[in-house]
Amino acid sequence: MEEDKILTETLLSAAEEPPALPFSSVEDIPPITTVGGFVKEFNVEVKKLWYLAGPAIFMSITQYSLGAATQVFAGHISTIALAAVSVENSVIAGFSFGVMLGMGSALETLCGQAFGAGKLSMLGVYLQRSWVILNVTAVILSLLYIFAAPILAFIGQTPAISSATGIFSIYMIPQIFAYAVNYPTAKFLQSQSKIMVMAAISAVALVLHVLLTWFVIEGLQWGTAGLAVVLNASWWFIVVAQLVYIFSGTCGEAWSGFSWEAFHNLWSFVRLSLASAVMLWLVTTTPIRLYR
Repeated sequence: MEEDKILTETLLSAAEEPPALPFSSVEDIPPITTVGGFVKEFNVEVKKLWYLAGPAIFMSITQYSLGAATQVFAGHISTIALAAVSVENSVIAGFSFGVMLGMGSALETLCGQAFGAGKLSMLGVYLQRSWVILNVTAVILSLLYIFAAPILAFIGQTPAISSATGIFSIYMIPQIFAYAVNYPTAKFLQSQSKIMVMAAISAVALVLHVLLTWFVIEGLQWGTAGLAVVLNASWWFIVVAQLVYIFSGTCGEAWSGFSWEAFHNLWSFVRLSLASAVMLWLVTTTPIRLYR
């Protein structure tokens, strides 16, 4: 436990300092003296960048599209349903998304440094700590979903839209707990460059989401309740698929099973998570504030 605490404090201290630049001539590219040399090295670096960034961008687009597709089908129900889903998606879930993504991003710092330092066994411990902290946060944020109707009415939303959004927000409470598991899991996998797997899972989730949403709206005519069921199921499909991938042993030493160490030294994790949450929440909620 003491060794774990020292390692965590060391990584947290390192996270607050600017990283040292590698000046080793072995790591760096040779001096570029010609246009042809520049083009060659540019192509090499672009390929490296897109090998990692391409799947990550694709994953972000597909996951964002889950909510966007739900809004499109909400327009098939009624104008009030479309407004309710839009407000829940952009305001209630948008706020929670910023908080959860920010707190989950703290894991990116620690996992990246632990992976680089060769402390692979700590990645699984950090992942579990992040799960604990984010699920507690999800319980707190669920109050926003429960009291969405009076909150929206208080800030000036019409009674009809406030009421409809409040009901849909309650339906969407499982989503916040999917966020609590998904974002730390994504950062855990990203630190090991397992991007293609996450992109593939997200792509399958989007295809299934569109098909099932069309079925429950056009076929079963379940209304906004059907939209919520499918959207929650889609997010939990992503979570479960990622967990199955991790638990199957594909991460090697990075995942060695559940450990009570996850409950040790939580405060250090909370400090970094809160700082990260504030930073990313301000970024992700800027469109909401500008709209208002």
